Amino acid sequence: MERLPRSAVLLTLLDQLHAHGSWCGETHVQKSVYFVQELLGVPLDFDFIFYKYGPFSFELSDELTALQGDSLLKVVIRDPQYGPSLLPGPASKPFLEQFPRTRERYSLAIRFVAERLAKKNVTELEKLATALYVMKQHPGSQDQDQLAEAIHSLKPHVSLDDARTALQVVGRMAEDAATLGKS
Repeated sequence: MERLPRSAVLLTLLDQLHAHGSWCGETHVQKSVYFVQELLGVPLDFDFIFYKYGPFSFELSDELTALQGDSLLKVVIRDPQYGPSLLPGPASKPFLEQFPRTRERYSLAIRFVAERLAKKNVTELEKLATALYVMKQHPGSQDQDQLAEAIHSLKPHVSLDDARTALQVVGRMAEDAATLGKS
């Protein structure tokens, strides 16, 4: 996807996350974009690697910085204890008005992810994104114990029970995503 439509998708996602109660810190944005791209198939074309808190895209981090430079994204310090929030900036509304079809095309995917991830804390997001990452690394695997072991080996602080729970949540999300827009 080209940069400007991709920026419209990112800003729409941020707006939806905020509307659904997300803090909108960079971890929320990173994990939500990962789900939009990898679970819902929105072609944002960010490369994600496995990093400290799960899947992370340095390209996305750079894009968020560029959006700030373009006044499309603002950084708001709401509570220094929790870090800044990333919110659509002063130039975002007129910018977004230029991309009604792009925003409409991906609105169901964006809303789907925002509704399910917005209120998750960073620990929950790390587990869920890691579960999706492992599921993508082992396509077609139905062995939940093997997948839970893979999560635990990547994230030793995540118990096997928590890993299984994360796999179940992501599995349900994948099932729901498969029927998105088909009703």
